[in-house]
Amino acid sequence: MPIAKLRAALLPLAACLLLISGADAQSPAAQAPAPAVQPPVVHSSPPVETVVLVPPKDPPVPLLWKVSDADNAVYLLGSFHLLKPDDYPLSSDVNKAFADSKSLVFELGPDEMTSPQLGLRMAQAAMRLDGKTLDSELSPELRAKLKAWIDANQSSLQQIGMPPQALQRFEPWYVGLLITLIEMNKYGLDAKLGLDQHFIAAAAAAKKPASGLETADEQIAFLDGMNGDEQLQFLDESISEANEGNKEIEDMHTAWRAADEAKLWDEMAAEMKQEYPRLYQRINVARNDTWVPKIEAMLSAPGTDDKLVVVGTLHLLGSDGVVEKLRAKGYTVERICSVCKTQGAAPKKKSRQR
Repeated sequence: MPIAKLRAALLPLAACLLLISGADAQSPAAQAPAPAVQPPVVHSSPPVETVVLVPPKDPPVPLLWKVSDADNAVYLLGSFHLLKPDDYPLSSDVNKAFADSKSLVFELGPDEMTSPQLGLRMAQAAMRLDGKTLDSELSPELRAKLKAWIDANQSSLQQIGMPPQALQRFEPWYVGLLITLIEMNKYGLDAKLGLDQHFIAAAAAAKKPASGLETADEQIAFLDGMNGDEQLQFLDESISEANEGNKEIEDMHTAWRAADEAKLWDEMAAEMKQEYPRLYQRINVARNDTWVPKIEAMLSAPGTDDKLVVVGTLHLLGSDGVVEKLRAKGYTVERICSVCKTQGAAPKKKSRQR
């Protein structure tokens, strides 16, 4: 289903913003009650080099590039925004890139990501102001599918303090993301263990400055900008994937761990680019085009300090990705993968560009 790729592409953007840990159905917001949604919680942790959770047999090898000019470099690391405890420690390449970098840059700066108002702002953006319920917008079939999912996930909704009736106050995109995040938690993936949160904590522990490429309001606008049909498809597919056991989530996580660039391109971007060009342009290409000059400014800044830029993997893939855009501008771009060299194999390439 094409929309499954869209869901995979939107999730990394949302996972940084939508980590719900409580709700208050009585608090007023924008003429309608809104749950009090808490922002992501950053685990306190030691620097990356000494993080010890449950060591995996084969450490994850996230996609990592080094972009250089005459005097300094920027590392580009592909993030998976929800991870498992045994996804740490990471590969030595990633840890070395962190150690070499004097500062870090994320999609959203840590100050905004940890703001107590962040989750509430997202909830308010998704709040229905038309006086109607979510069910009134759904077909009888989709309404029945949503009810069945809610009935089967009462305990999960209770754990985050979200009464089922509160879902009726939100637009479909928000409910679809909530369903997706709950299902990913069932698979064992946790936003608090995501790569962004890991490196935000690591940067704080190592006293390394950290900043963002864009603002929370910009990120929320990308999600809230889906039209009505896209939102309904997104909700429908989120429920369908949940009913099918979330094989896509497992496949995507496995591909990220293995740095399978070809599969990640196919699963996260190629079909979305073909079937949903408007969304692909707004969510991926337009943001990449905004980020590239900012990364160029990092490279051209005085001094020799290197930086580590951690963004969703989608943004680094394909001809529209940040990596190829910087290569096209004449920078030296090197894929960092010691495991690939040890095994005598070149890093995997993207399989096709549509």
